[in-house]
Amino acid sequence: MSTKNLIFTILLIFLPISIVGHLLEWSSLVLFAVSALAIIPLAAWMGAAVEEIALVVGPSIGGLLSATFGNAAELIIALAALRAGLVDVVKASITGCIIGNLLLVMGLSMFLGGLKYREQKFQPIVARVNASSMNLAVIAILLPTAVNYTSVGISEPLLQRLSSAVAIVLIVVYALTLLFSMKTHSYLYEAGIAEYEATPNADTTSEHAPEHTHQPNLWRWIGVLLAATLAVAYESESLVETLEETTSQLGLTELFTGVILLPIIGSAAENAAAIVVATKNKMDLSISVAMGSCLQVSLFVAPLLVLVGLFIGQPMDLNFNPFELVAVAVSVFIANTISYDGQSNWLEGTLLLATYIILGVAFFFHPDVPSVAS
Repeated sequence: MSTKNLIFTILLIFLPISIVGHLLEWSSLVLFAVSALAIIPLAAWMGAAVEEIALVVGPSIGGLLSATFGNAAELIIALAALRAGLVDVVKASITGCIIGNLLLVMGLSMFLGGLKYREQKFQPIVARVNASSMNLAVIAILLPTAVNYTSVGISEPLLQRLSSAVAIVLIVVYALTLLFSMKTHSYLYEAGIAEYEATPNADTTSEHAPEHTHQPNLWRWIGVLLAATLAVAYESESLVETLEETTSQLGLTELFTGVILLPIIGSAAENAAAIVVATKNKMDLSISVAMGSCLQVSLFVAPLLVLVGLFIGQPMDLNFNPFELVAVAVSVFIANTISYDGQSNWLEGTLLLATYIILGVAFFFHPDVPSVAS
């Protein structure tokens, strides 16, 4: 068992600890901490289950499953927060997922990989396609805020309808990106797929490790996926219930918690995988994980939350805090600039990490200000 998997296995102990804590009514701060620690290995089990199921059902359905469950933990946490009426926290977590993947994950991957290898290469064409999609995402989440700023007396229902229309367009675009990557132009992604198959759990110890030869038990892994998903939902409810009191006790704003803490909790397992494969000189796979997760959040998770909010009576629009938009735009710009040539080194990773730290400090000192009201 690799060190990464050993850590995730040990962290599973926080699941029963969390349940006991609820029964004994521990403090909000302790319950928040144990719930966060429990979600990390559960998300890893969800990812492992999807990988094993994909080996049985084939690349097409497997790719669709990966695209659907890639950010399942973050989506579940966001849905729990949305049901609790913490709309600004949900928006902040969307922002955090985007800048976290583009700056923190890609930055650590390039930095740690660059320390071991002088220069690492990845598919520049794929990087350019991802950059174009991210530019669309920035425009899409910028427009509702821009409309609200430049219009006098725009009503909330009208802003909600605009956000819903934008959300539908983004989901359609996301479906088309799946068609592009998995069907019509799948050859562009073949290098990353080949690396993924050679390193299914991102923890092989040899550069020439053999591919999977076993046939996973489909129903067993479906059961694991369902159990892990239900457990994540349970822990997410606990996380959200204790969020406000915990942030108050720690002296943190909800904006900082949503942008920095929640995305790290929800995507820790996936981020660890991206960083590990980068240290094995597999930057195609690392970039694919980071950029793919970022695109899924911006083109699927965020618009889905807008539409779901209408059905559960907690409407959420795409009218973001202007500073969040600045952070997203800065992250997309520097990430696209660095990845455009298909090469990376440790200094470029440092630049991404420095940008993330600067934005993190800015969010720490930024007061809690809700998105611009109409």
